[in-house]
Amino acid sequence: MRSAVIIAIGFLLLAACVLAPRFAGRPEWSVMGTKLFIALWLAAALANMWIGVSRAGYSVAEELPIFLVIFALPSVPAAYVWWKFG
Repeated sequence: MRSAVIIAIGFLLLAACVLAPRFAGRPEWSVMGTKLFIALWLAAALANMWIGVSRAGYSVAEELPIFLVIFALPSVPAAYVWWKFG
């Protein structure tokens, strides 16, 4: 359940990073928003993995697949926007 909430937060952050420049009247900055999102989301996913390893007691091998899912699900659409409109 926690992973689903984190992924949902990722999609909300992606929407904010892509749509905020459009609402501000600078739609050409949406691609920059996707680049910023990918960097921020990588840091957030790594922080989540670190918490799982250091505090929850999971091993890196146990946390790695969860990290990949948490990072990839919101990042793949961001990469598509970057590729398509960049």
